[in-house]
Amino acid sequence: MSDDIYLTREFFHKLHDEFAQLKRDSLKIAKEIEAARLQGDLSENAEYDAAKEAQAYNAARRADLEDKLARAKIIEDQDIPGDKIYIGALATLRDLDTEEEATYMLVSPEEASFEDNKISILSPIGKALLGHGEGEKLAIKVPAGVLNYKVLKIRRP
Repeated sequence: MSDDIYLTREFFHKLHDEFAQLKRDSLKIAKEIEAARLQGDLSENAEYDAAKEAQAYNAARRADLEDKLARAKIIEDQDIPGDKIYIGALATLRDLDTEEEATYMLVSPEEASFEDNKISILSPIGKALLGHGEGEKLAIKVPAGVLNYKVLKIRRP
């Protein structure tokens, strides 16, 4: 896969730190496998099986992170207009049905987090918000019905 992945600087560093930790963990796992081998019969060796499973997970996750980090572009470094909602924007919206306000950041799918109010640009809401400016009203179709929003403010972190 060669598509760029747009990440915030904070999330890029989080992935980089996780990758470094996985590299350190791989040495520990290799020692656990060797210790389990020394116990003899591997066919009924739970420690060996667990260590091999941990090794496979570690290697797969490291490969995934290495690919993402290689394709990563830092959002803050990109020349993205600030007057419309695009990736990296903080958009303050008013729900026109409940009058509640909320601020969301549009991010790549890798960084999306409901708990942190980070919406994927590929989600139904994220797609609907893209390209809209302050003062615009939107009716966004979601599985639960239609969400009616007004864009109150757009800013870049």
